[in-house]
Amino acid sequence: MNKQISRLRDLPAVDLVLRELEQLVEACGHERVTDAVRAELKILRDSISAGSNVEEESLLDHIVNAVKVRIDMSMKNSFMPVFNLTGTVLHTNLGRAVLPKSALDAVVRVSQSASNLEYDLEQGKRSDRDSHIEKLICELSGAEAATVVNNNAAAVLLTLNTLANQKEVPVSRGELVEIGGSFRMPEIITSAGCVLKEIGTTNRTHLKDYASAINENTAILLKVHTSNYRIEGFVSEVQESELAQLAEDNNLPFVIDLGSGNLVDLKSYGLPDEPTVGQVLEMGADLITFSGDKLLGGPQCGIIAGRKELIEKIKQNPLKRALRLDKMTLAALVEVLRLYQNPGQLQESLPTLAHLTRPVEQIQTQAERIAAKLAPLVSQDYQVTTTECTSQVGSGTLPTETIPSYGLSINGKDNSDQSLRKFSAVMRSLPTPVIGRIHSGSYLLDLRCLDKESEFIAQLDLLVEALS
Repeated sequence: MNKQISRLRDLPAVDLVLRELEQLVEACGHERVTDAVRAELKILRDSISAGSNVEEESLLDHIVNAVKVRIDMSMKNSFMPVFNLTGTVLHTNLGRAVLPKSALDAVVRVSQSASNLEYDLEQGKRSDRDSHIEKLICELSGAEAATVVNNNAAAVLLTLNTLANQKEVPVSRGELVEIGGSFRMPEIITSAGCVLKEIGTTNRTHLKDYASAINENTAILLKVHTSNYRIEGFVSEVQESELAQLAEDNNLPFVIDLGSGNLVDLKSYGLPDEPTVGQVLEMGADLITFSGDKLLGGPQCGIIAGRKELIEKIKQNPLKRALRLDKMTLAALVEVLRLYQNPGQLQESLPTLAHLTRPVEQIQTQAERIAAKLAPLVSQDYQVTTTECTSQVGSGTLPTETIPSYGLSINGKDNSDQSLRKFSAVMRSLPTPVIGRIHSGSYLLDLRCLDKESEFIAQLDLLVEALS
């Protein structure tokens, strides 16, 4: 007890600790550092009172070091770049599409000064921020008009709330999907103020199901592309052209939630086929909603394109202001769309398309180079080999399709799951965290999306100490 009392009396005063931290106070502010000092003093006081032994001879040094660590941790930005070596090109948890440099430059330009976000320079008066992107979207898709919101779920919500509030929306049971983060299409429909009318069955829905569901309270016909799963076998769904004709016959708007927006023919790049926005509009859709950060390769946003009169109604909805894009997202989207005006250079200029079409031979050569660097560093406990693997598009796009790729397979010499989990954790702790995946008893790094090879290799030396 006497020793505890003595150690408590030895605790330094706040002012004394602050004098030892003058540079930190100057850099971070007196109040912030003082709060940190008091917090660490309380921790130490409670620890001594509980009978814990503080090894350091100098309690002052202990407090000073603890405060430095606390402040350093609080100043670190938890939002950081990572190496996406999961094999999923458009990984929702890792930010989906990587933006091209032109988009990044545009974000900087409009962020560091005032801009004409909602100002018509020619007329000298207020304008619509959609004016910066609407003509581009129409040119690339063939739509009459377009508007943008902060993601595709918002695009669906806004469209339904505008056109079908308090009215019925027939939807095939096979299209009532759940998207990322447990958001479900039925909940989006009801949140928009609509009455969901389920028709057909999970695997088979016919045109007569839609026709029999239409009544005086029906507002629109809605088709949802099940982009994040596929049903095979005894299945039947109604084609877009048939639904378009049924909608026209009943004077109803036909809306398609396309999910992943695609503006180019993917087959021409050797990728699995996916209908383009233009093709779907030609099938008779009055409105289409789709994402900007999936196959389009741009920033997160939701695009609504189609008939001018319907777009104008949507723009007048008060929810549109709540869901609108900020200037940085708009600036990035403009630049990404502009890349599509030069399709001959798109494969080189758009990172998403570049990643998806990267030749497997090139990835294999890269894997061999990296394996030669990595294997000697971890040879005591791990074995590194190059291996064939398959990548996927991700974010609910082409869920049943895979792309041949190449990567590194890391196995612990003790063949334990614990060794793999340890290696995975160490890779995530690097200055630029590396995100791979444990697959079939190995830790796999799919190199399809590895652009910055020299930066990746430069931090491999840190593995030796971290693994030991």
